[in-house]
Amino acid sequence: MRPSPPPRTYRVKSFGCQMNVYDGERMAELLAQQGITPAPEGEEADLVVLNTCHIREKAAEKVYSDIGRLRRVDGTAPLIAVAGCVAQAEGEEIMARAPAVSMVVGPQAYHRLPAMIADAVAGKRAVDTDMPAETKFDALPARRKVGPSAFLTVQEGCDKFCTYCVVPYTRGAEVSRPFKDLLAEAQRLIDAGAREVTLLGQNVNAWRDEGNRGLEKLIEALAAIPGLERIRYTTSHPNDMTQGLIEAHRDVPKLMPFLHLPVQSGNDRVLKAMNRSHTVGSYLEILDRVRAARPDIALSGDFIVGFPGETDAEFEDTLRLVERVGYAQCFSFKYSARPGTPAAEMDGQVPLAVMDERLARLQAALNASQLAFNRASLGKSCEVLVERRGKLAGQWLGKSPWLQSVHFTGEAAIGDLIRVELVEAGPNSLSGRLLQPAHG
Repeated sequence: MRPSPPPRTYRVKSFGCQMNVYDGERMAELLAQQGITPAPEGEEADLVVLNTCHIREKAAEKVYSDIGRLRRVDGTAPLIAVAGCVAQAEGEEIMARAPAVSMVVGPQAYHRLPAMIADAVAGKRAVDTDMPAETKFDALPARRKVGPSAFLTVQEGCDKFCTYCVVPYTRGAEVSRPFKDLLAEAQRLIDAGAREVTLLGQNVNAWRDEGNRGLEKLIEALAAIPGLERIRYTTSHPNDMTQGLIEAHRDVPKLMPFLHLPVQSGNDRVLKAMNRSHTVGSYLEILDRVRAARPDIALSGDFIVGFPGETDAEFEDTLRLVERVGYAQCFSFKYSARPGTPAAEMDGQVPLAVMDERLARLQAALNASQLAFNRASLGKSCEVLVERRGKLAGQWLGKSPWLQSVHFTGEAAIGDLIRVELVEAGPNSLSGRLLQPAHG
């Protein structure tokens, strides 16, 4: 690899989960601290960071395709950094297969990007997939400017070892960030423009501080910060859904009435094979307690179809669960064998055509459930946090307390909380009628 000029512009492309979105934002802030600026829209960047996700099928192959597309017409390429979970899982392999890549950095080591860029400029390629004892968060720059809704990572890693999942191997063991650090970062987010904070973690409700306080205590402390109007959290695991956290949905007005609680399947045998450590019955019992605490809560989940050995009858159990719960929104996926996971070696791998048919049926049921939830919201008045302008003149888009996309017209500005009446429902969004101007 030849020496190259120091990069002046960058572009970060993040794929996958909200944790990756957060990491991508932090890498961008880290690059900006080095004096590297975002590449203007439509222009090529001197440095491209591919912040990858390893959850979906053929994730690594898609990375190589993205790398190939970065080659310019004249045969040159920008400095390329591969980050994220694919980087963690396949670091040395990426360097061997893709000579255009200058650096590979895992999700626990991206605070070292400046040094790696300096090496790349000097003509040295580098791989850093360590999971260092020192936290990356201490090395990241302060948040300076964010949108009205911002992410805050509070917990990383996973100890659950679901048989289909690579996260314990790519993100490491469950680690909680310190209480005081999170309050300080939340304050910086508010100072930078945030009015809503979403707490992130692979198992966010597994967060515990040094005194073994749970997530509800962090939420209570955040709710006391002036200027923070809304709090959300994702993604949760049923095993960590404590009664204290459930009661926070009743007792903390700033905690929004929305819960993303993945179940993955509606059949107990499949759940056991997945090593999910909960049953359909225990999952429903949690939802009953949540609804008792907050009757208007919107429920969300994740589903996998075609897990090895899943029969038609077991898939029908999943459809029955969807009908019983009445989800406000969900994510659903075909099972994808991830190398190195126990499920990849299981008998009974389901044919792709069968998975396609099941996913289509599941998504039809979930879409109907989401539309029904949106229609049931009509006539309600609520505050919408304005996030951006709409496509039409005078139109604004934002989120309801139930994480629905709402558009309306009238006097507003990004970051305002606007009270509207929900008057029209579609499958993916609602229309609102302005009731009163924003309040500060």
